[in-house]
Amino acid sequence: MIGRVAGVALGKRGFAEGAVISEWPAIVGPLLAAQAMPLKLARGRGEKAEGVLHLKVASGAAAIELQHLEPLVLQRINGYFGYRAVARLALVQGPLPPRSPPKAAPKPPPPLAPADADALARRLDAVEDPELRAALEGLGRMLAPRKA
Repeated sequence: MIGRVAGVALGKRGFAEGAVISEWPAIVGPLLAAQAMPLKLARGRGEKAEGVLHLKVASGAAAIELQHLEPLVLQRINGYFGYRAVARLALVQGPLPPRSPPKAAPKPPPPLAPADADALARRLDAVEDPELRAALEGLGRMLAPRKA
């Protein structure tokens, strides 16, 4: 989606494959993604491979860690794309933008009416596995019609 929406802007920064940005946590893992973010992918004119990925890192300690992990990071990036898209990393130290706060847990559904709770319990009487019974009960509570 990001490739279609921001393709022109990303293309000017060398990110013809917007997945480097949108899938960064999936490519390098959440711990490294929290410490570094891609800035641009520099390639020679007309080249599609062997680029230099410029990363902004949060601290000197993160930069040192990333230098040690560079072969693994390159392997993950290139494995993701299926070709040698990046040959090396260039690190720039600086503050990263604030991360978005985690989403709040969904509110539990309102309690069932006593008649509906009894009907659900009767339907689950034949289920012997306690874990399956609990999962089905939760699903039944979520799907039960509510009176407005």
